[in-house]
Amino acid sequence: MKNIRNFCIIAHIDHGKSTLADRLLEFTNTITDREKQDQLLDSMDLERERGITIKSHAIQMDYEFEGEQYVLNLIDTPGHVDFSYEVSRSIASCEGALLIVDAAQSIQAQTISNLYLALDNDLEIIPVLNKVDLPSANPEEVTDDIVDLLGCDPEEVIHASGKTGFGVESILKAIIDRVPAPGGNPDGPLQALIFDSVYNSYRGVETYFRVINGEIKKGQRIKFVATGNEYFADEVGTLKLTQEPKKSIKAGDVGYLITGIKTASEVKVGDTITDALNPTQEMIEGFEDVKPMVFAGIYPVDTDEYEELRSSMEKLQLNDASLVFVPESSAALGFGFRCGFLGMLHLEIIQERLEREFDMTVITTVPNVSYHAFTNKRPDDMILVNNPTDLPEPSTLNRVEEPFIKASIITKSDFVGPVMSLCIEKRGEITNQTYLTTERVELSFDMPLSEIVFDFYDRLKTVSKGYASFDYHPIGFRSSKLVRVDILLNGQPVDALSALLHDSTAYGIGKKMCEKLRQLIPRQQFDIPIQAAIGAKIIARETIKALRKDVTAKCYGGDISRKRKLLEKQKKGKKRMRLVGNVEIPQQAFMAVLKLND
Repeated sequence: MKNIRNFCIIAHIDHGKSTLADRLLEFTNTITDREKQDQLLDSMDLERERGITIKSHAIQMDYEFEGEQYVLNLIDTPGHVDFSYEVSRSIASCEGALLIVDAAQSIQAQTISNLYLALDNDLEIIPVLNKVDLPSANPEEVTDDIVDLLGCDPEEVIHASGKTGFGVESILKAIIDRVPAPGGNPDGPLQALIFDSVYNSYRGVETYFRVINGEIKKGQRIKFVATGNEYFADEVGTLKLTQEPKKSIKAGDVGYLITGIKTASEVKVGDTITDALNPTQEMIEGFEDVKPMVFAGIYPVDTDEYEELRSSMEKLQLNDASLVFVPESSAALGFGFRCGFLGMLHLEIIQERLEREFDMTVITTVPNVSYHAFTNKRPDDMILVNNPTDLPEPSTLNRVEEPFIKASIITKSDFVGPVMSLCIEKRGEITNQTYLTTERVELSFDMPLSEIVFDFYDRLKTVSKGYASFDYHPIGFRSSKLVRVDILLNGQPVDALSALLHDSTAYGIGKKMCEKLRQLIPRQQFDIPIQAAIGAKIIARETIKALRKDVTAKCYGGDISRKRKLLEKQKKGKKRMRLVGNVEIPQQAFMAVLKLND
């Protein structure tokens, strides 16, 4: 055990985690020249296309240092705020972390957020200054920032470049010297933490675990503590680039387990694996449940595919434990699921993965957050509102409370004005302003979560020319004046387009939604009125004009009454058609509501 090191890589998005992981794999000869490619651990098509890490990736490296063989278990983590749950899971199974900071961009909001996460878990932090080879790099100044943040010596900050491979040897030496070997009792009863799982259509669920105490052997009868189910360990092994089967995995090490489980719900991330015959008495502590921030409905385009969508979502949940979903039905869209996400990027990725990996064509409704509603009848009984249609009638409503967050924005001092006005427009209140250096400012705001759900991140990047970084955490619920805006098509409410909005913005957004839908819904044979309403009061209206056949084309000359007769006949037909007509809403109409500012 003394020669095992478990560590993860944490950083802000785009600071070079995956590239540095590639260099570590090359330097330790874990991969051959033939297997080399950029961002090797980002195995998903989506990750390669967008250049971001979505999933944590575990891989084992063997490294000889000063005549001794060491086993290094590396976990590469995502940097985006929406995937912070992946980071927390990785941190739970490590003793050390490489904190990577870009020499050109310095410390950003997510750097600090991930650092605190690692410190809460008592991890040994190794600061690495990456991209020192860039012409715009400013190593001396950024090193001072890191020293201020961590309280370490400047000599402890390792200068490196993921692109050229400079400094990789120093990083490996620091991991061996500074990261403590895993603790635990190799002879005690088996206790292992599940930190990830994936679904393999041939072999069932593959579980990734970290052994805390004891050892896990091939063929052993094991038990999952949370579910109480027992299985045989058909195969155990270590995670190299491909899986390597082993006879047993001992305390302190990381590996995978295949038991032939076919149902996704039987494996819970954060669960404890133990021996069925000699079980451990306690579960592994310190693993928190995910708290979804954004809710949206996901419905199959074809209602017959409902069961297929359910099994796809369960398999996806194995791979992404932060996805939460419950069945729901909608008058406009039929049967589907109410899903909880960690943010808008998370929602986008899930939707794309359903389409790519499972061939499911889905419709996503307008995302919203969950609110607390209180009625006049029972002012103390809280009603949880995850869907705008669950909001009680305005006449019976006492008050609505919405979730607030503490937002931390780090930006250049030139952009303080535009960033402030954006946050105030989004109903934010400034609570703190700190100059980290003469150039960089940290702004703290209390803001409603619903205001940052849609386009806040994109607009923040626009007003700061890409220089602002953003991180947030929830701070509880506060009372707000909220109203439900319903969209009526042809007089019928479309529940999937309802939204809960603040009283001050309801009229403007309702009007914009009507205008946007008028552009996107195809014209029919009859007039389609699009209305936005609060309760019974209509606040905005647009009309999609009917497609008309020119019935008077055959009349040339003659009496006008003949033309009038034909037009009256057409008018009656259109009126009758409008009563039975059904309006189809295209998928892009649901997503367009989110981009009202474009």
